[in-house]
Formats: sequence, C-alpha cells, structure tokens
Amino acid sequence: MASIKPSVPKGTRDFSPTEMVKRNYIFDTIKSVFRKYGYQQIETPTMENLSTLTGKYGDEGDKLIFKVLDSGDYVTKIKKQYDVFIPVLNKLINKAYRAANIPGNEPDYHYWISIGNRYEIVKQNWIAQKIDLAQAISELDIKLEDLNITGYELGLDSKSLTLDISEKALRYDLTVPFARYVVQHQNEITFPFKRFQVQPVWRADRPQRGRYREFYQCDADVVGSDSLLNEAEFVMIYDEALSKLGLKDFSIKINNRKILSGIAQIIDKADNIIDLTVAIDKLDKIGLDGVIKELLERGFTEADIDKIKPVILLEGSNTEKLQSLRQALASSEVGLKGCDEIETVFGYIEKCPLQTAKLELDITLARGLNYYTGAIFEVKTNEVVMGSIGGGGRYDDLTGMFGLKGLTGVGISFGADRIYDVLEELNLFPAAANQSTQVLICNFDKEGELYGLPLLQQLRHQNINAELYPAGAKIKKQMEYANNKNIPYTVVIGSEEIQSGLLAFKNMETGEQEKLSVENIVKRMVG
Repeated sequence: MASIKPSVPKGTRDFSPTEMVKRNYIFDTIKSVFRKYGYQQIETPTMENLSTLTGKYGDEGDKLIFKVLDSGDYVTKIKKQYDVFIPVLNKLINKAYRAANIPGNEPDYHYWISIGNRYEIVKQNWIAQKIDLAQAISELDIKLEDLNITGYELGLDSKSLTLDISEKALRYDLTVPFARYVVQHQNEITFPFKRFQVQPVWRADRPQRGRYREFYQCDADVVGSDSLLNEAEFVMIYDEALSKLGLKDFSIKINNRKILSGIAQIIDKADNIIDLTVAIDKLDKIGLDGVIKELLERGFTEADIDKIKPVILLEGSNTEKLQSLRQALASSEVGLKGCDEIETVFGYIEKCPLQTAKLELDITLARGLNYYTGAIFEVKTNEVVMGSIGGGGRYDDLTGMFGLKGLTGVGISFGADRIYDVLEELNLFPAAANQSTQVLICNFDKEGELYGLPLLQQLRHQNINAELYPAGAKIKKQMEYANNKNIPYTVVIGSEEIQSGLLAFKNMETGEQEKLSVENIVKRMVG
C-alpha cells in the first residue's frame, strides 16, 4: 500500500493538548458566567435537515452550506438514471437534426452543431451535479413543441428521473438550529427560555488567515421576553466573563436599530436605511470624508449629509449623546423609542455597576442590520489590535421561519478564537492552563511502582491530577517527561524511600526537594 501524506482538509485545524487546555479555560470561564445568570446548556446535532438550513442565510450563505451525501447505494441510483438519461437526450438530438431538414425550413448547420456541443456539456453537467432530467433538457434551449416531441415521449413525467442525493447538511451556525429546537420543543421548555451553546459550525468558505471552515461558536440567547433587563444582563455577562479572563481594558458598544431607522426617517430616506448604515458603519476605517463620499455615491444629497453629520459625530458622555439624539430625532417616533430603550438599559447598568468594561453608545454601530430589530452589541478590546471579540442584538420573530410567530429574543456571541489570540498576546493564560498533570510519581523499579499505586489513588481521590510513570525507565527520562509536560511536582520512590516511609517530593520549578510522608504529600497537593 502506498504511503499517504498526513494532512487535514483546508480550513480545519488540529489542537494540541496545550491548546486544548487553554481553549477549555476560555470555554469553562464563559460557561460558568452563563450558568450564574440562569442560562442552561443545550446541544443540537452536527447535521440538520437541509431544508432547515437553506433559505435562512441569503443566497451567498446558502452557497457556503456543507451538504452531506445520503448514505446507501446512491451510485447505483445514478447509473440507473444515466441509463435513462443518455438515450432520451440522444433521441432529442436526432429529432432535432431531422427537424432541420423538414421541407420549407432552411437547415442551420451551425445551430444544430451548437446543439450537439451543448448536449455534451449538459450530459457532463448532469453527471456531475445530478440535476433532474427536465432541467438538463431545458438547458439545451430547445422548444419541444417545435419538434413535435411530447414530454411523455421523453419520459419527463417520471418522478424517478429526479435524484436527491443530499437531504442533510452540517450546521452553518447555532442560531437557526436553536430556532428549530425552540419550535420543536415548545411544549417542553419554560419561557422565557435562556440557553447557551458552545459547539462547532461549518462553512464552505475560502480558507484564509483567521477564517476557517470549521470553528466554534459560543452563543447565549433568551427568547420569549421583550424585557430590556435581558439586554442589560448581556452587558453584565460580557463584563464579568472577560474580566475573569483577565482583560483590563475593553469596550462594550451599544446601539439600537430604531435609532438608525429614525436617522433615515428625518432625511426622508427610510427606504435607503441599508445604504445609510453600511456607509456610516465604515467611519473607523475610511473616516468622515470617506463616509460622505460613499453617501453621495449612494444617492444622498448635501442637505441630507448636513443633517446626518452631527449625529454621526456625537461626542460626550452617553447621557449627553442621548440628549443630542433626542433633539435630532424629535420628529421620529421610532427614533425616540430607540433612545428610550437605550436609556432603560443604561438605567439597569447604573444599579449594577460594571467591573471593567466601558459601556459606550455608538451610533455608527450597525452590524447585522437586516437581522436585528432593537439593541445591537459589539465588544472590542483596547489592549490589542483586533476586530470585535463579541457581538449580538435583539431580534423579533426568531422562530417565524418554522411557523411559530411573534417570539422575540435577544442574544450574544463570544468570539472564542479571537479571545484566544488576545489572551495569548497579552500572556493572560494562567500557569495552570499550561498543564494538566499536577504531580508525577517516579520510581527506580517494579517495587517502587507498586509502592506508588496507593499514593496515586489517594491523590486522584482528592481530585489531584496525577500520573505514575511505568517502571523500567531511568529517573532522568522520567524527569524529562515531567518537564516536557510542565508538571509542577514529582515524587521519587526508591528502596531508601520505601524503608523510611519518607518520599522525595520535588518542586520542578524551583528545584527545591524535601522528604515527606505519603500523608503529608497528599496534604501539600490538596493545599
């Protein structure tokens, strides 16, 4: 058998034990905060029915869904269809050529040659994509009625000529499966329903730096409640979780879709809200002049821009920004409603001051505008040059796509991979995140191995991660093993230690060594 070069599919990654310890540190920290706020964990299958996912992410999103081939002998099914498909297309081409010589018609040699060429293309296309026969023939651009060929004669009425080889797909995100879950289990869950999920998702995107085909999402949502207390609690969750992870300077930016709609209304451009917000969302990247240029290119007038500019350039405290917004949006009911909602969230936060985060009203924040209907969140660290490390917002009718109308919700997501990069760059992972085993029991021979087994069990019963190195290796090799795995403590057992009952206990970082009894070693490790 020829040797195979080991590799993983593009856009996927292996994670080493060291990386997994660090990733789990992030996940466990975030999960602990979710649970503290009453969120319960669920998981949904890796695969969903294809019909569940398609049509939920737009045309571009649908192209990125990983489809899963049906199990079973579909190759035999394709061959059976091929056996039907080729003779039918041959019959069609033959009739087309004969029709060109019908008296009174002027034969067009080049046209029928092109039909033949397209036939080959369509044949290969059908084999590659498994499209149905009617679609394949339609690609030839031949009108059957002109050739006096019936659909029955071609066999187009046969359902067996359509072959679906994929009814399932890999999960594209966690939101749509969550919506499906809520509808499917609506009689079993208690509303408001607060759930979190930490699971991988897959997208058939072009792999590049920082963009993968398989990656984890870390989401929390509450559905069935329109209370703005939920928005405030998500601000608190971001603040607590990121503070626990060691970040000391980060901002939680907040905006509201209703405010953005109000801005569009006051310049009579309600139908152009997407053009407006796409432009102002780029303020940090292209500056005010760039935003103005883009707005002019999108059909906005100088008069529109004169009204928009003061709103885009709001300065001052959150309270001062809201006061200015209320004046600017005085004629927009929806805009004032957005201001009221933001003010309510700020009021909740005043009662529960944040530990670390800076909460900032940012009118240029417009992420997911087509999706969100109320509050919009984005989190950025100020310690490292990095994109957003979290985001989310309020959405109406999450479950409407599955027939359960009017169930409002709000949710957030943590960008775990970006948070990992931030902690790595700032050296914020605790020392314990670099190790899994806390103590290694070493020995000189079989007698030492057997003597160490009771100690090993005592340590493990105290939830101390411990290993016993198998007898037969030199002590030097055992110590190298401990160093390579960043194990902080070792216990060495030889004949002298067995006789005295005092074992050599060593701190691998400082090199300090002392003689301790089994009882005292356990006490020392328990702390």
